[in-house]
Amino acid sequence: MAISFEIVPRDEQATKTQIEFIGKHLDFVDTINVPDLLRLPIRSWDADQYVNRQHYQFIPHVRSIDFDLKTERLQKIIEQHQLNNILIVSGDPPPDMSHQIYDTDVLDLIKIIRADFPEIKIFAGFDPYRSSIKQERQYIEKKFNAGVDAILSQPFFDMRLLEIYSEFIPSDKVYWGISPVVTDKSKAYWEKMNHAIFPADYQATYDWNIETAKRILEFATDQGSHVYFMPIRINLESYFLPLLDMARKLIGNTKT
Repeated sequence: MAISFEIVPRDEQATKTQIEFIGKHLDFVDTINVPDLLRLPIRSWDADQYVNRQHYQFIPHVRSIDFDLKTERLQKIIEQHQLNNILIVSGDPPPDMSHQIYDTDVLDLIKIIRADFPEIKIFAGFDPYRSSIKQERQYIEKKFNAGVDAILSQPFFDMRLLEIYSEFIPSDKVYWGISPVVTDKSKAYWEKMNHAIFPADYQATYDWNIETAKRILEFATDQGSHVYFMPIRINLESYFLPLLDMARKLIGNTKT
């Protein structure tokens, strides 16, 4: 089982601080992925200078709408940074409309990168909240058919929904998303902006979120899947240190 940690590159020091925390405390993390957020100063692929790629699998995100299929800009980025992995998403409209975007479909970009780089590992995302389960299932299948190796999900808060998706996604090709939501304001944001589904027993506490993370970790271990932590604006020690013993035990068991 692989465990990924999402680094948000707000600035150089914040990026280094997060990576130092992983190195000091989270020896069970073997993958670092970096979103490409236009409002931030560090593009995802430029974060490679902060990540020890001998120790971690490095997965930068790229937005398909930032690339013109008539050029080979993404190919040049892959070659320049010697990328072995890449996560391709559609991308949200830029906050500043002076940023050039293109009508590039994520599936088309996946197919091109797969053809040009047969050995690279291509990841894609999936969102259980944006459409019906049937529609999202079909979209997931199209991504695999286009050449994706594995998919990373938006965070799940309700185990029942996660179990439904697990029935038709190959267990070894999915990273189940985990994101602690420890305030009612954050919950309201997830519900309004992402249409996320929370169970009736949800509580805006570290304890509730830690127990949810444990359930997802156990599920992923049992299924032979992977997990993907998205710790957004939380106290990292308060959340992760209670997970250490369990995560180490689970990872150890998967390696025996």
